Amino acid sequence: MIQPIYLYGSEVLRERAAEADLSKQEELKQLVADLKDTLERSEGCGLAAPQIGVSLRVVIVDGDVMADVYPYLKGFKRTLINPVVLEKSDEQCEYEEGCLSVPGVYCNVRRPASIKLRYYGEDFAEHTEVFDKFAARMIQHELSHLDGELFTDLVAPIRRKMIAKKLVNISHGKVATRYNAKIK
Repeated sequence: MIQPIYLYGSEVLRERAAEADLSKQEELKQLVADLKDTLERSEGCGLAAPQIGVSLRVVIVDGDVMADVYPYLKGFKRTLINPVVLEKSDEQCEYEEGCLSVPGVYCNVRRPASIKLRYYGEDFAEHTEVFDKFAARMIQHELSHLDGELFTDLVAPIRRKMIAKKLVNISHGKVATRYNAKIK
């Protein structure tokens, strides 16, 4: 079911999400289905459970919407339950990021170029995988949500000052989205 996306200023976006209880498979399957439906409707490339008001360590990414720019992302989809970063590369890269919870704001953010991750998939089996390029970017962006961090927290202080008014407007509901959104 399509859920509203919580916007900048919502408390759930600033909480550290709890570990998902893997024994509650039916609930987790429903959460993943809701995340997929909501992401598809919003036309984003990733979504974390806190963005739909559920403070659990679950994210999905879908590279298909970025495949025009990054052809290697065609067919790249992952469901990550209780993800843990095992390694980060020393090499950093910078990309412009945006976020469904911070509509209309885009900033360059530096993150590790690659990461090694352990997670449970939709099959509830444990996986270990290395991600690089924009796949690593998408995943790291979503993992930040699980720790109560937004991409706007990672930009240079001068850039934060430049976007401050937009962030205040979003937190007061003064923003238009093409998807159902709310602040709570």
